[in-house]
Amino acid sequence: MLKAPRTLTFKCANCGKSVQVFLQKVSACSHIQPYQGICKCGEVKRHATGQKDAVQSYLESPDGSWSHHH
Repeated sequence: MLKAPRTLTFKCANCGKSVQVFLQKVSACSHIQPYQGICKCGEVKRHATGQKDAVQSYLESPDGSWSHHH
């Protein structure tokens, strides 16, 4: 199985600059690989790959306090 990259780079939706997101710690589970970072302008950027419902719940969590449960 391929390992998820530790960082990804996106364009900030707020200011258009590059923002780097970092792989977040989760349980040893292949359902989701969540990423989060903060742009220099202060905008929080979240991204995730994996199981569709887990990704959606992560991206919709308002404050980043999301956690994945089996």
